[in-house]
Amino acid sequence: MFAVIRNYQNESPDVLEQIRMRADAIRDVIASIDGFQAYYLLDTREDGFATISVYEDQAGAEESTRAAAKWVGENIANWTPNPPTVIQGEVAITLAC
Repeated sequence: MFAVIRNYQNESPDVLEQIRMRADAIRDVIASIDGFQAYYLLDTREDGFATISVYEDQAGAEESTRAAAKWVGENIANWTPNPPTVIQGEVAITLAC
């Protein structure tokens, strides 16, 4: 299992509202990638947000980063002028309720 964290900082104050209005479109893009496991969006409360995408393998994780960059550029570029910091890796420990 692989996860990708994309951390967007210094974004428009209303970016989260813009994202919430487009949640179905995000789901369509991210969940359509082979190996999709989970997706989370975090409100970092400091003019930004972070996303966590989890996939069965590295190929899915890498494709999610490409797909996310394309989607952001086409849909919310006015609210996200800065590229995210991207962290990706194999999940080493899983703890869930």
